[in-house]
Amino acid sequence: MEDVITGLSLILQIENILLILGGVLIGVLVGALPGLSSPMAIALLIPFTITLNPVAAIAMMAALYCAGTFGGSITAILINAPGAPPAVATALDGYPMAKNGEPGRALGLAAVSSVLGGIFSLIVFIFAAPMLAKVALEFGPQEYFGLAIFALSMLATMSGKSSLRNLISGCVGVLIGTIGIHLTTGVERFTFDIPDLEEGISFVPVLIGLFAVSELFKQSETLNAAVDRIHAKALRLPTIFELKKLKYTILRSSGLGTFIGILPAEGSTVAAIMGYNEARRWSKNKEQFGKGSPEGIAGPEAANNAAAGGAMVPTLALGIPGSGSTALILAALIMHGFRPGPYLINETPEFVYAIFGAMLIANFGFLFIGLVGAKFFSLVAFIPKKLLWPAVFIFAMIGSYSFSSSMFDVWIMLGFGVVGYFMNRHGFSAAPLVMGLILGKLVEESFSQSMIIHDNNFFALLEKPIVVVFFILTFLSLSTPFWSKIFKKN
Repeated sequence: MEDVITGLSLILQIENILLILGGVLIGVLVGALPGLSSPMAIALLIPFTITLNPVAAIAMMAALYCAGTFGGSITAILINAPGAPPAVATALDGYPMAKNGEPGRALGLAAVSSVLGGIFSLIVFIFAAPMLAKVALEFGPQEYFGLAIFALSMLATMSGKSSLRNLISGCVGVLIGTIGIHLTTGVERFTFDIPDLEEGISFVPVLIGLFAVSELFKQSETLNAAVDRIHAKALRLPTIFELKKLKYTILRSSGLGTFIGILPAEGSTVAAIMGYNEARRWSKNKEQFGKGSPEGIAGPEAANNAAAGGAMVPTLALGIPGSGSTALILAALIMHGFRPGPYLINETPEFVYAIFGAMLIANFGFLFIGLVGAKFFSLVAFIPKKLLWPAVFIFAMIGSYSFSSSMFDVWIMLGFGVVGYFMNRHGFSAAPLVMGLILGKLVEESFSQSMIIHDNNFFALLEKPIVVVFFILTFLSLSTPFWSKIFKKN
């Protein structure tokens, strides 16, 4: 109980609360603007948080993550252009409800469902993270190697056009992570006699290039695209009667979203789609779906925000990111000197409770901001791209340079911007590459330590039951697309 009080006292300071609310405002704005995304905003924000208190910095990013997940529903409902990938499912019934003359009601349903889903996942998070950390304390290098391999295999089910492309992206990320001097042997790899590469490639310019600059190139192709706009005069909260009718949909989607979020590499998009499918499956009014069904809004919104909280569980307890956004938060934790994993929770539990408090404030914060600023957010989505994207590019340049005051990082950022653009054009998602980059270091270090312990005998890894379990789960994960095709044919 003392750790809870200490953690909440850390976050309940005026400066920290203002930073959290600032993160919420940025998150809602980023989510509401088609083309911008939470991972992009977090990537741009990381270098600017170097001078902040670590608790305040991570709290701000966690708040942005929560609010950005909700913000995508604004444009999904008002212009049928999801501001974030998880909001794709929300648009299926949100936009028809808005066209039927009820944009405020649709936004209200999305906001309340998101808050309830987020709170549900945070309750699970506060109990599950310490329990998972206790189990992970028993892990040695072998177990961490098995866990990291399993997490990499889960990249196959992330967003993108195909499982194979996702795995290729992840493998490229792992390969990039090997650049520099190997810590165990001292051997230089892929440095090409360039001194700047001896310590490897920094996270920050890679993240900014893949998420911000590549999107800038993509958006430049649609500068003159026109959209239908629907004005929302005010966000209207659902009545108690409406919530009673939707309680099972919200509860089911919250549980599903939390579970999906805890799985490494799954994230909010998968949760939202599954939340929508399950809402329709259990609905007594299936014929209303696609025409403005309240269940079609509540299901995906509760699920995607629940996944945001669930994804923080493996991120903090195991050091394994649960989604693309938490991969960036994990990079920020490392940058601020934290060691994500069981030791973080056991040595600094007050920090975990502080993050819990920040995400709780964020959930109520975006509900309030949505109530007050619904009309404003219905207009902000139409900021001309000719003004918006040059500003994003300037922030990307400043952020990349300020991280270590190096022009080399700026060139890395621009290079990965081009790489990200062509990846996107050919159906390769950037998120698996980022997660491969982060997990690759864990795979390499744990494997090297295991080989030293067992005198280079790989088969000694199989003496650990938990490692065998992780290898079996890895096989099942990689073979899932194959088996699902067979089942669909039959």
